[in-house]
Amino acid sequence: MKVVIVGAHGGVARQLTPRLVAGGHEVVGVVRNPDHVADLEQDGASPVVLDIETATSADLAEHVRGADAVVFSAGAGGKGGAQRKIDVDRDGALKLADAASVSGVRRYLLVSAMGLQAVVDGATPDGVEPGFVDYLRAKLAAEDALRSRPELDLTVLRPGHLLDDEATGRVTLSRSTLEVGGVPRADVAAVLAALLAAPGTAGETLELVSGDVPVEEAVAALA
Repeated sequence: MKVVIVGAHGGVARQLTPRLVAGGHEVVGVVRNPDHVADLEQDGASPVVLDIETATSADLAEHVRGADAVVFSAGAGGKGGAQRKIDVDRDGALKLADAASVSGVRRYLLVSAMGLQAVVDGATPDGVEPGFVDYLRAKLAAEDALRSRPELDLTVLRPGHLLDDEATGRVTLSRSTLEVGGVPRADVAAVLAALLAAPGTAGETLELVSGDVPVEEAVAALA
């Protein structure tokens, strides 16, 4: 399988790439910073330097062509203002969708975030930093837009607070809204790899935190 990862230098993606490569898959990693190329090569990916804020979907399509799946793992996080969240988290995800569509790539995994229910219909949750509200709104807009694309076999993964802890290999993965909790980035990567191998999870929106169920078992139960 050939997988294109946008946001390939992020904490989750850097755990995902070596896992996929070890499984015999080919990974193309898209990053905006040329200083990150060496890290991607070390991870086993073929690096592509492309800034999704300024690139077009046609630019992305050149590198998506021939892939079996795409993963959008980019995120503005706490960097920049509201417009940057839109440019990266919403529009970047849509550009990748356009690139996948014209390239005939159906499988799309979107790394989103827990807590989006708090901003549905323009709501502003109490006690949440404005920058994070902007981030949640952009992620929600991306989810909604991608679900309207019938040409995509979309799976949305909403992890909880991302931790740098060692992998546990055990998670709680659910179609239902979970109480927000933490999950190691390594376990998020393991779930993404399992989702790529489980086409029956297309159409699902799944929430993820640490738990007691082995990753493969948790994904298989929802496939």
